[in-house]
Amino acid sequence: MPEGDSVWRAAARLHAALAGRELTVWDMRVPRLATTDLTGRTTLEVVPRGKHLLARFEGGLTLHTHLRMDGAWHVFTPGQKWRGGPLYEVRAVLGTADRTAVGYRLPVVELLRTADEDRVVGHLGPDLLGPDWDADRAAANLLAAPDRPLGEALLDQRNLAGIGNVYKCELCFMAGATPWTPVGALPDAPRTAVRLAAAAQRLLAANTGPGEGRNTTGSRRPGRALFVYGRLGLPCLRCGTPVRKADQDDRPTYWCPNCQSGPHPA
Repeated sequence: MPEGDSVWRAAARLHAALAGRELTVWDMRVPRLATTDLTGRTTLEVVPRGKHLLARFEGGLTLHTHLRMDGAWHVFTPGQKWRGGPLYEVRAVLGTADRTAVGYRLPVVELLRTADEDRVVGHLGPDLLGPDWDADRAAANLLAAPDRPLGEALLDQRNLAGIGNVYKCELCFMAGATPWTPVGALPDAPRTAVRLAAAAQRLLAANTGPGEGRNTTGSRRPGRALFVYGRLGLPCLRCGTPVRKADQDDRPTYWCPNCQSGPHPA
């Protein structure tokens, strides 16, 4: 599933391609929007909100999309062959005189009034890459359910918006706790929660640059960009112990049994 940094980059690409330009193509390939038509309207902006994308148009309308597991937006120039999947996977097409944005495999495509955006994103916690970011509030949200496993709490977008499974695993490693550790059992939990929230924001912000690579270690050496995620059986970059893997809420979860203390599957 794309995480907050990936969605932020997607919003930046769409904004650069569409904002301030009149729509010449509006092609919604989902039944409930098939008869809508916003051609002739100007795109005001495209902004991310956690893992959600909001494209706002003149007239007070917003196209809300979510990428979930494998959705994607691609931008093409006139005459450029579309790449991103077969045509039957296209769910939305937004075009201007010199750019075409094509949304593939989008599980959520809905048109709503801009004034009603809270209906789809109002439940989200502070956005790690948004203007509403507040580490103290995010930490308080995490601590509100002290018995909840840390990994689950980090993934709950109502606590803080933007963390996905990769960052969940990496942040738990940085905290020195397994993802199954209750939030309230973290050493000096109030301070740790604030530091963890601040670290999450720094990590995502550091990965909003060009390219699709994700780095949490600061290393540029091949195979050393992530501490534990995707490294099953490989030596921990800190202590050399083989990294382990188990499912948490049906998501592959990685941890170092030496560097991270707390409960974990047998």
